Amino acid sequence: MPEDFYLGAKYKGTVWNIIVLAELGADGKDNRIRKAAEFILASSQDKQSGGFAVQSAADGGDHERVVPCLTGNMVFSLIRFGYRDNPLVQSGIEQIVKYHRFDDGIAQAPKGWPYQRFPNCWGKHTCHMGAVKSLKALAEIPAAERTPAVKETIAQGAEYLLKHRLYKSSRDPSVIAKRFWLNFGFPTLWKTDALEMLGVLVKLEYRDDRMQDAVDLLISKQDGQGRWKMEKSWNARLLVSLEKDNKPSKWITLQALRALKGIHAE
Repeated sequence: MPEDFYLGAKYKGTVWNIIVLAELGADGKDNRIRKAAEFILASSQDKQSGGFAVQSAADGGDHERVVPCLTGNMVFSLIRFGYRDNPLVQSGIEQIVKYHRFDDGIAQAPKGWPYQRFPNCWGKHTCHMGAVKSLKALAEIPAAERTPAVKETIAQGAEYLLKHRLYKSSRDPSVIAKRFWLNFGFPTLWKTDALEMLGVLVKLEYRDDRMQDAVDLLISKQDGQGRWKMEKSWNARLLVSLEKDNKPSKWITLQALRALKGIHAE
């Protein structure tokens, strides 16, 4: 059913396939991709805010069901498909800039829309996954074409990740915030991991000592042949399994090498 683009067909609906195809570098000029992109813009995007919702409403995405990770993923994917100059995608970028926060455990959750609709997404502590996906989307905008507001949002989001040394507690760097962030996977979909976080910051041209823990983690996982394994996959959930679990992964290896190249670029 058309409304099952996210929740009803979890991991197999249109949203999920758009994310996978964007990550794989699919051609946005393909008619099948353009059809899927136009469908998501019509059915998932909240026309009032520009964000993307997990369910549709009469005139597009449900205003009360806009979530940050989906908005970031859809803006990222649509830019990859060549829609960056589309007014609707520009509206999505503006939604990230206007509403996304990078709070690190504030005393009281923000008031008003959208902050009290999904506490896990918009509560006292920013959802880490939402922060990463928002930065990942903005990283797709060429540096020379980023507005001052986009640049400021990137700066805030990057500092938020750096305070956490990407995957640790900002208050105690010896504490790993989420153990599953140590396991590399492809694609990450709505989740994230230390490799994705590192790759986003590198693409944004950050070189900071607080990234070193993630670099060390990355190097520690390289095998004797210079490859990295698929440690966390969505096999059996997606329409098609991309690679084998716990086997060398060309996609993770590619991302790892890109991150290391960027770190050591002069």
